[in-house]
Amino acid sequence: MAKKIKVVNTLWGDEEQVVKTNEISTVDEQWETWLKQNPIEDFEHIDEQVLKETVMSDLTYASNMDVREYTLYQKWCEVKERYPTSINFSSITNQDELYMNDVKQKAIIETVKQKFWMPKEPDDYAKLKPVLKLHNGELADKWNAIRTFSSTMKNNSNIGRNLFYVIEDEVTEKYLGVICISSDFLDLTPRDNAIGWPRDVKTKQNMINHTAIGSTIVPLQPLGFNYMGGKLLALLCLSDTVQKDWKEKYGDVLVGVTTTSLYGNTKSGGLSQYDGLEHWNKMGFSSGSVAFEPSRSTKKMIFDWLKEKHTKKYFEWWEAKNTQGLPLKRDHKNRSLHFAYPKLGIPKELTRTEHQRGIYFSPLYNNTNEFLCKQITEDKLVKSFDTSIDTLTEIWKTKYAKGRIRQLQKKNNVSYENLFYDDLIYLSWEDTKANYLPQVGR
Repeated sequence: MAKKIKVVNTLWGDEEQVVKTNEISTVDEQWETWLKQNPIEDFEHIDEQVLKETVMSDLTYASNMDVREYTLYQKWCEVKERYPTSINFSSITNQDELYMNDVKQKAIIETVKQKFWMPKEPDDYAKLKPVLKLHNGELADKWNAIRTFSSTMKNNSNIGRNLFYVIEDEVTEKYLGVICISSDFLDLTPRDNAIGWPRDVKTKQNMINHTAIGSTIVPLQPLGFNYMGGKLLALLCLSDTVQKDWKEKYGDVLVGVTTTSLYGNTKSGGLSQYDGLEHWNKMGFSSGSVAFEPSRSTKKMIFDWLKEKHTKKYFEWWEAKNTQGLPLKRDHKNRSLHFAYPKLGIPKELTRTEHQRGIYFSPLYNNTNEFLCKQITEDKLVKSFDTSIDTLTEIWKTKYAKGRIRQLQKKNNVSYENLFYDDLIYLSWEDTKANYLPQVGR
């Protein structure tokens, strides 16, 4: 018997779990078995011309938006897909009204809204004692609701490792925000150059598993606006709690954390919540771009077309497992889309727009770089700074929150808004754009 890493589909995306099982067969053996079980003649047929026209229509609509509008549009589409509604007649108003189909989810959203931390006095931030609560089955729906409706960024599932935390105040038991610590990006040139990270060491020798990315860092409002709550959550991503949970769940010591800003140098002033934040170092900007996506129904057509017309690639990207039982290829959805576009003759300018993101990295040890390059072993690691929650919280209170609230008080600009976007469930796209476009990225 050998150890195998099994991929388990959860509400959160694909997650690694260790179980004992038989060794994985080779990719060729998997292919032969899968093909016998899935005859090509049984696949759904997709008319290629109809598919091309549908994709062109979706991407033309999306590519006419700037980055902020497209970000909000993705959020609106996500909410409509995740929280569907129906029109029912109301005997109270004597007219048709929209209702959420899932009564349970509606109840969860209402429960979450009652637990937002709201200061009674401007200096109440000084009393906060954050705790990181790792999600379990009970917290899963609540985490999703907070994440979906507290940020205008789309709530994407991440393949691989994920630690989902709801951040609560120990004193009031109210919610402060959510974070997710995920499998790190394989390639970020400015970060990798700063580390001096050879790609074969990073990937083939699995040293990438010793870093993670803060894929979600979302404070609730008004903590975010009044007190720079995003800086608090970014600091908590480096905490002893996260390091301990990473080690316990995945077996690898965590020596560094990455994150990226939403808008890079396109944001007014060129600054993000990570700029100037203690223990976080700016590495530079990504050379990537924002990929426009077709609608969910159109993406399904693309994946079905790929399965029928390019079956071996579909199998390698969607079905095949490596020797550990993990997906053979990462990011199967984007691989499929990027492969399909040129095959269908979709113009490149419709598929993406150039858009840089800021890249930030926090080395948790003085010799993190040497460890990641396999120049030293784990027992030689030397801690860079105190990563206790108390110390990180005190940094936030004294260096960021205090100055921010004083500045807002002088300007008479203290906010008491929650900014929870659950009304998107019932809004049209035009109403959503009119109400929320100025708040994208806030």
